[in-house]
Amino acid sequence: MRITLLNQTFHPDVGSSGQHLTDLALSLVGRGHVVTVITSRRAYDDPGRVFPKRENWQGMQIYRVLNTGFGKRAKWRRAADFASFLISCSCRLFQLPKQDLVVALTSPPLVSALGAWFARVRGGRFCYWVMDLNPDEAVAAGWLAPGSPAERLLERISRYSLRQASTVVVLDRFMQNRILDKGIDERKVGVLPPWSHDSEVRFDPEGRNRFRKAHGLQDKFVVMYSGNHSPCHPLDSILSAARALGRQPDVAFCFVGGGSEFTRVKQFSADHRLTNITCLPYQPLDQLAGTLSAADLHLVVMGDPFVGLVHPCKIYNILRVGLPLLYVGPKPSHITEMLETVKNSFACRFARHGEINPIIQHILGCKKNGVQTNGHEFAPLAHRFSKEVLLPRMIEMLEASGGSMAPSRWNN
Repeated sequence: MRITLLNQTFHPDVGSSGQHLTDLALSLVGRGHVVTVITSRRAYDDPGRVFPKRENWQGMQIYRVLNTGFGKRAKWRRAADFASFLISCSCRLFQLPKQDLVVALTSPPLVSALGAWFARVRGGRFCYWVMDLNPDEAVAAGWLAPGSPAERLLERISRYSLRQASTVVVLDRFMQNRILDKGIDERKVGVLPPWSHDSEVRFDPEGRNRFRKAHGLQDKFVVMYSGNHSPCHPLDSILSAARALGRQPDVAFCFVGGGSEFTRVKQFSADHRLTNITCLPYQPLDQLAGTLSAADLHLVVMGDPFVGLVHPCKIYNILRVGLPLLYVGPKPSHITEMLETVKNSFACRFARHGEINPIIQHILGCKKNGVQTNGHEFAPLAHRFSKEVLLPRMIEMLEASGGSMAPSRWNN
């Protein structure tokens, strides 16, 4: 098949959706498909970094289109970057011949509508891989007023993408329910969570020591948040706990990644003169095992209104590393349903937003319990959400005639 993939991030960028799309593209090429990728020339978290315009890589053709690089400091900047990418992407896309399948993700919002439109005009099937749900997410975050003209327009465009898709892939049952509530045919909506990076991520004791030494974290109990720093994953309670533990010199908080809230974390640390907070940019994928292994306790955070709208993909790599984790967020959610299957109370803990003292007690309790890997307790979950298990299901789904699937077969 001739298959085109649409997303703002792709290899060698560090965005999570781009990494998963890269895995998919490589597997499709390996199965003999002709793969074309249209993505952005600008790095997701560093607009000043520009990738080659065109590249034949690993047997696939990559077209990188240029968009504005205003960044994420204001909504108008984001909107301009998104709009310019969509315009450039449209110009590049309609230079292609008919494709058998177009797969669109959700970065930036509405790129799915472009893929749906192309498939309708030129023919072929359209698969909508929903990494997050907009404009619902924007409303929940307070970026859009519910019922406003902009929200109604964006909702109509979103529903167009969902209706036009022959296959809609969502990440958990909560997201599935949100989409079914919009009146979308349940026969074409299935759950397939994003997979862990099996070949790159494992517990790496040597990498752990290198990372901790490089950043002055030896002899510290390291609490780590690694990934996208977004309003969807509010860190206020974690930052309050870090401030409260500021006088404990052997407890360190390490924030790794980027996003619109990353600057706020650094500003909070500076404003309160906290020496127990370390902020680092996204780490290369080939160093991810060492980075994640350097933690003694991992943080997974979900904002209360965002269940079914976004999905904390970071948890799957944490399960692969096998270190204790603390989830801060609402219940029920995909995360709480996963963690309820883990019997060891020291392996995973839970707190709600605003529960500062329980968060502190969880951190200190884990520190007292001692550093340990929980590979045995996490192994069933880690295997369930591994690339080995999930990527072949995704490939089989895309290759299926008609592009539809039975949710009972694909739901994980």
